[in-house]
Amino acid sequence: MSVPHYTSGVRPRILIVDDYVDALDAWQLLLQAAGFEVVTAVSGEEALDSADHAAPALIVLDVELPGLSGVEVAQRLRSEERTRGIPLIATTGRSDVSDLIGAGGFDAVLIKPCDPATLVSEIRRLTGSEHVVALPEH
Repeated sequence: MSVPHYTSGVRPRILIVDDYVDALDAWQLLLQAAGFEVVTAVSGEEALDSADHAAPALIVLDVELPGLSGVEVAQRLRSEERTRGIPLIATTGRSDVSDLIGAGGFDAVLIKPCDPATLVSEIRRLTGSEHVVALPEH
């Protein structure tokens, strides 16, 4: 798999967007321990800025953000040439997610709280970053 923002042999840069700071901190620590470089944002506006400047290999995007929602952020990312190829993973506490892939162009949707190994697996799958360290078994 070829991803425009990922270079083989380089730690993939992942942008995590969530307005719940404790969750953001936990995901950041998890993904750093799994071998990823991590950039964070707490709002939709900050996510758009970070996506443009940090050139992430993938974005994990909370759907329920105050102000500019995660779906609106995804739509804007998909409309810009520079960011349209970045894989997007939606995270949400909603149980009905059937509309998210079509509405925002998400490549995957994970229901919160999501299993850490599943998140890492989806990131590896979507970035093609096979060299990233796997999480230890429980």
